Amino acid sequence: AQPPAACPAPCECSEAAKTVKCVNRNLTEVPPELPPYVRNLFITGNRLSRLLAGALAAPRLAELAALNLSSNHLCAVEAGALAELPALRQLDLSGNPLGELSPLAFGEAGSPLEELALRGAMRKRSALRGLAALLRAGALRNLSRLELADNGLVLLPADMLGALPALRHLDLSNNSLVGLRNVSFQGLVRLRSLNLSDNSLGVLGNGTLAQWRSLPALRHITLGRNTWVCDCAIEDLVAWLKESDQVEDKEALTCAFPEKMAGRALLKINASDLNCSVPVDVPSQLQTSYVFLGIVLALIGAIFLLVLYLNRKGIKKWMHNIRDACRDHMEGYHYRYEINADPRLTNLSSNSDV
Repeated sequence: AQPPAACPAPCECSEAAKTVKCVNRNLTEVPPELPPYVRNLFITGNRLSRLLAGALAAPRLAELAALNLSSNHLCAVEAGALAELPALRQLDLSGNPLGELSPLAFGEAGSPLEELALRGAMRKRSALRGLAALLRAGALRNLSRLELADNGLVLLPADMLGALPALRHLDLSNNSLVGLRNVSFQGLVRLRSLNLSDNSLGVLGNGTLAQWRSLPALRHITLGRNTWVCDCAIEDLVAWLKESDQVEDKEALTCAFPEKMAGRALLKINASDLNCSVPVDVPSQLQTSYVFLGIVLALIGAIFLLVLYLNRKGIKKWMHNIRDACRDHMEGYHYRYEINADPRLTNLSSNSDV
């Protein structure tokens, strides 16, 4: 019989449950001597700052299936740090101030990981870029659950979800998402649930709605507590909500803006409430404006001509007066010119002046 594996001093171990817990022990690194039977490892509430390559490695952790590293002080997950865990299925990095997440954290061959929790761990852009690069590279093609709640996300990186064909559950709740135009759901053919509650969504475009319609397994969408803007742009979303059975909480969705529509249930909005019956056509509006301007100018011209006609006698007299004044002025110039041109008249004029 083999002697029982030793349990690290700061941890609690259960060989029967194949579990090791190192909780709130002020650890600064992963305990080096973990029992080989461990399948569930909890290292939470400690002071780990970096997860180095080789810190968690087979063969001593060949059976590790669930790894919880939440609520530590992890700032970086280096390349290869999670590469030698062939049985890893669940990973929780929630509550860590990650600033660096290497695209090669799981190695070049990828990982069999199925569940990844990153609640409150993606608040820094550098970490989010690292995650996007990791997902785009196809390192987690077996991932079925991704939790990105509580990260203050405003926009998701483009094509971040394109290489997750096995994804079934996506949690983006309690962020600050303002739109989903740059997010593609096309490849998520197995997606079942999508949580977008507690965000800042004002409207959803036709492109996003069309993608959701095309996903056969997507039957649980949560959209509650968003800041829906009930103007003409929301008409398509309202129509989709009325005909779709994918949104679980659609009865509770209400308008946030404008003020006159605040609190109004989206399902009770009609096209007449939004004043969108006449489509907005910018070229026709410009053409109408030009026609109106032409009419105004023509009216001003007609009034001007009418004023001229009514005052034709006064205008004629005024023009005659101007003509006579100009004639007298010109005659004076002509007389002076003749005097200056004739020496005799010049002398006579000088003598007369004397």
